[in-house]
Amino acid sequence: MARGKTNAKRKSGKAPVSRRAGVVWGSLVGSMTLAAGLLMVLDGGASPRMDGLALPPLMAAAGAAPSIEAVLQTRAPLDHGRWQSIVIHHSGSPVGKPAALDAEHRRMNLKGLGYHFVIGNGAGMENGEIHVGYRWMDQVPGAHASGDNAEWYNLHSIGICLVGDGDRESFSDEQLRRLADLVNALAREFKIPRDRILLHSDIAPVSDPGPMFPAALFHEQIAPAG
Repeated sequence: MARGKTNAKRKSGKAPVSRRAGVVWGSLVGSMTLAAGLLMVLDGGASPRMDGLALPPLMAAAGAAPSIEAVLQTRAPLDHGRWQSIVIHHSGSPVGKPAALDAEHRRMNLKGLGYHFVIGNGAGMENGEIHVGYRWMDQVPGAHASGDNAEWYNLHSIGICLVGDGDRESFSDEQLRRLADLVNALAREFKIPRDRILLHSDIAPVSDPGPMFPAALFHEQIAPAG
């Protein structure tokens, strides 16, 4: 008998929500909306974001990876007048993923992930996977450069981070291939010359992306801006 009553209730559809429950849910939604609005006001009108796009490695198991040109398909129109340089970084840790970097940057009072791109090494992200961050998707300045001219580089340079610690270990071959592909695509699109494709250590007194980064080989792989 109990089972029959249960089935009857299921067939009749949803049970009506009590007046008290409706008031409680309404209050909860209202308070969440108010809190979100307050956060936006305190953060200058925008809360930190973690949305973006993931390009799988070239040898993705599910099939061929999208062309590197997919990074040019952004939500906001490409800002050709803004991007005049590219700066290469490392995460400084052997394991990493965009969400962890985003949390770290929030603790530094930044509005989410400071880099425009993150390239995985197989520990936290797939080896050669490219994360296209929200700053690039929306064509907004980065928060990745330090040094005397940090403000200019954050406004006008594209920040690319390799997951890994270049002070202690080498980066993967797949990472470096994807980095060269990405940099060449960006340099070609925005007419960025070779002398504006830099390591973070070129513009600031830091060891980034570290002595294990093959700088000479990397620059050999960069095609002249056409």
